[in-house]
Amino acid sequence: MKLTGNTVFIPGATSGIGLGLALRLHERGNTVIIGGRRTALLERIAAEHPGIDTVEIDTTEPASIAAAAAALADRHPTLDTLVTVAGIMLPENLLDPASLATAEATIVTNLLGPVRLVAAFLPILRTQPQATIVTVSSGLAFVPLPATPSYAASKAAIHSYTESLRVQLRDTAVQVIEWVPPATRTTLMNQQDSEIAMPLDEFLDESLSLLESQPDASEILVERVKWQRNAVAEGRYDEVLGVLSSRF
Repeated sequence: MKLTGNTVFIPGATSGIGLGLALRLHERGNTVIIGGRRTALLERIAAEHPGIDTVEIDTTEPASIAAAAAALADRHPTLDTLVTVAGIMLPENLLDPASLATAEATIVTNLLGPVRLVAAFLPILRTQPQATIVTVSSGLAFVPLPATPSYAASKAAIHSYTESLRVQLRDTAVQVIEWVPPATRTTLMNQQDSEIAMPLDEFLDESLSLLESQPDASEILVERVKWQRNAVAEGRYDEVLGVLSSRF
């Protein structure tokens, strides 16, 4: 993936790593469109950062995804990059029957949302000479945080889906990259002030540096996430799971 001259759509970029990525790509001269559900917030971001475009989208609703895809195909026919960052992370007590609703919402948002986004935008991306799909999994795709079982499961599914997507698109001009964040200081699970989590700016700076130095990368792995990503290969799975089991 090149880091300049793109037309990038980032649904879920009204906060956290999505917004941080959007602003950095905008600063590099890319055309950036951010998507979200809250009109007022989208308008505020656009006003604060002239040149950033916005579109209303609810990634839990197929009709909303289809409408956004149609709108952007018309407004931005050179759209060549999709970053599927929208997601939720909520604790679950599996002994409580009420946790089922959280699990269902998590799977719809974190798994069905990206799958539907890829299905809706792939026809647009395939019209470009070069294009990129960036999926966002997590270190928890490789060793779960037991306090958030459906979140970890959804990210493990995204990892698996991305592997298959990459194989199926290997004979096209669409590159597939999996971005694998560690715990990061965002509002997910109220980690914005957590000493355990990686500072957001450091995470974004390292991620973009990796993208710049490894434009053909299939995974973007900052050093902090390799503790989880490589746990099985390095024989540390039980150790890492034990550490994560003590959190939250």
